[in-house]
Amino acid sequence: MKRYSSAKKAIVATLTLTTLVFSCKEDTFLTVLPTGSLAQAQLSTKAGVEGALLGAYSMLAGKGYTRFAGPNNWVYGSILGGDANKGTDPGDYTAINPIQRYEAPATDGDINGSWNAKYEGISRANTTIRLATASTELSDADKKRIIAEARVLRGHFYFELKKIFNSVPYVDETKDYGTGIEKVANTPDFWDKIEADFKAGMDNLPETLDQAGRVNKWAAASYLGKTYLFEKKYTEAKAIFDQVIANGKTTNGKKYGLVAKYAEIFNAENDNHEESIFAVQTSMNTGSTNNSNAWDDLNYPYNTGANGPGNCCGFFQPSFSLANSFRTDANGLPLLDGSYNTGSNQLVNDYGVESNAAFTPDKGNLDPRIDHSIGRRGIPYLDWIDHPGKDWIRSQPYAGPYSPKKYVYYKTQENTLTDGSSWTRGYATMNYTIIRFADVLLMAAEAEVEVGSLEKAREYVNRVRARAANPSGFVTKAGKPAANYVISLYNTAWTDKAVARKAVRFERKLELSGEGHRFFDLVRWGEAATELNTYLAYESKFLVTMFGGAKFTANKNEYLPIPQTQIDIQGKDILKQNPGY
Repeated sequence: MKRYSSAKKAIVATLTLTTLVFSCKEDTFLTVLPTGSLAQAQLSTKAGVEGALLGAYSMLAGKGYTRFAGPNNWVYGSILGGDANKGTDPGDYTAINPIQRYEAPATDGDINGSWNAKYEGISRANTTIRLATASTELSDADKKRIIAEARVLRGHFYFELKKIFNSVPYVDETKDYGTGIEKVANTPDFWDKIEADFKAGMDNLPETLDQAGRVNKWAAASYLGKTYLFEKKYTEAKAIFDQVIANGKTTNGKKYGLVAKYAEIFNAENDNHEESIFAVQTSMNTGSTNNSNAWDDLNYPYNTGANGPGNCCGFFQPSFSLANSFRTDANGLPLLDGSYNTGSNQLVNDYGVESNAAFTPDKGNLDPRIDHSIGRRGIPYLDWIDHPGKDWIRSQPYAGPYSPKKYVYYKTQENTLTDGSSWTRGYATMNYTIIRFADVLLMAAEAEVEVGSLEKAREYVNRVRARAANPSGFVTKAGKPAANYVISLYNTAWTDKAVARKAVRFERKLELSGEGHRFFDLVRWGEAATELNTYLAYESKFLVTMFGGAKFTANKNEYLPIPQTQIDIQGKDILKQNPGY
């Protein structure tokens, strides 16, 4: 059973402090504090500043605004990236329908909620920096650490805004109400500010801390390397990743490495493992299911009853294209030529087949990560039952035959690692890992390719593939592999930069599927229009209602629209809409 320390609960708890009024300019409020607020003197104590910092941490979960604001970017990163579709049926959570068709309106409330959630996190980080800077009760060491932690959190929230909206107002701790915050225009030019925050974290944070959920020196460094990569500063990214791979360790002191079995990454009993670089902590029985991974409460197979997890709601169904991507050739390598969506390379699935009808699962060569990533008929679904197919799908004609499988709890964890105090059983308590070590290895491999070190890139990719190829980590059925898992390393030297680049990028697709990265990768690679229009053309052959006529428009759909609500509040002379909207 997973144990919950007071430290972990402190990181994730819904804090009363985060709803407090930190300052008030009107004279009429100065003599009597509003109910539920604290004086500046109280907030400047060590406990007050630490509490403000924990309030900033709590916004990593994004709850209280929209499920879309969760750290896993299941809509913005995975659905928009072609890993999955909305799932369920056309009448359920209809706000996602236009988004997945690349027709998102600027008036969408969930997009506005995502904007608000990120800026709430930024506001809390800025408040923490101001409080820590002004405090006379903090030791120099505590002040240095707290400010650095807050800056890393601020860097994270701005990184998210950059990926999603590109052009946003940049507000730091020097701007507040009455000091010009309302006049800050949006701009795409703030990568340098994000760099500076992560660099401050790398330079000023210790390697280890007494609470596993806090960011440390190496989490900040990893994020700095990722920032350089997004900016195409490959030499700088390589230099940082070299340090992280050689010397990095988790906040709780574990040397960075790959866990032995792929499934262990997503098992709540193994939270804060050696692969976990920056993770959102979760907990249960705290009085609020917001402290679980509540952003995923819809993302389970549909109508499972007692035989499966969640019993709701059928969202986030993996795509046909993603499933086909796990096909391997006779040598156990992926089909880098894109032929996975053609002919016999397409996976055999139970689309249109009743659960009580005979069905034989695919017998071809498959990367074993498919059955840790995608629920499909006839394959054991964790420790529940074999996935029954159509009975666990709300509408196959609308969303296809597959179910989500990552970040789903096990049957043995029901009521011990789940919080059943609300409307669904689907409140699990497992961390979501924003950056994990396999991600770092693949980002490092990408940088190595771009600087010309192709063999170093192959080494990093092979480290990731070797873990996937570990037979003890395969999904089994009756003591044998549940499918024909055939996977190998790249055993031939990489001499062609274009081929190496394609191999690294495809490995990210396989390793990180459904974890919220794919869309942002495609955008930064300049491949979004080509890849996603190909995806839409293929998926719409099966899912006509969902994708018929949908199109990704280059130079528009790379980013979401600036929420119209924000433009209305700030004024169109302050906030400019993104191109094409």
